[in-house]
This record gives sequence, C-alpha cells and structure tokens, in this order.
Amino acid sequence: QVQLLESGGGLVQVGTSLTLSCIASARPSRSTGMGWFRQAPGKEREAVAAISWIGGSTRYADSVKGRFTISRDVAKNTLNLQMNSLKPEDTAMYYCAVSDTFSIVKSTYTYWGQGTQVTVSS
Repeated sequence: QVQLLESGGGLVQVGTSLTLSCIASARPSRSTGMGWFRQAPGKEREAVAAISWIGGSTRYADSVKGRFTISRDVAKNTLNLQMNSLKPEDTAMYYCAVSDTFSIVKSTYTYWGQGTQVTVSS
C-alpha cells in the first residue's frame, strides 16, 4: 500500500504560477508511473500529466502542454507539478496517483492522494 500526500494548492491570480508536490510513503518500483489528475466541480476526473518514475518520460494533456511541467525527485520519493500561466479553467482539485505502468489513463492508477485545491481567480 502506498500513501500519497499532496501539498501546494491555493488561491492564485490568472497568469501566475504554482507548484504542487506529492510525497509517496514508499519508493515506487521500476515499472511505476506517477501522475497528476484534476477534478472540477460537476466534471469527471481528468488526466493532467504523467511521468515514468525511473526513466522520466512524460505525457501531458493537450490543455496543459507548454504550461505545466511534471517532474520527480527519486531520492525523496516526491512528485511535482509546476503550473505556469494559470487560467480560470485550471481551477480544480488536483490529485497525485500511482500506476503499475507509465500511463496517462486514469483506470491504470491504483493509489490516490486526497487532493489539493487549486483556484485561479480572474
């Protein structure tokens, strides 16, 4: 069982930046992928970005490409999401998750954090 704890959410202005972090209670395995998802009120949870834990390969949702950067710190079991040029439509609860494979598909993720709220005000 892996426990995940997100942090870094908050209320920010349009066009500003925010960095989310997620600490995993156990070191992910070599085949593990980690990802960020988000869920806005009344909408389904959607993928934001994913990263291969060992190789560092990344994938992004089209809506965040060029603005968000996912990264990981293997030594600290930490996943990060740097969010730039934030828009009101980025407002959502952001979740960190772990998968047994490198994927951006929500159904492949087994462990989830409790989320951190990001609100972008215009």
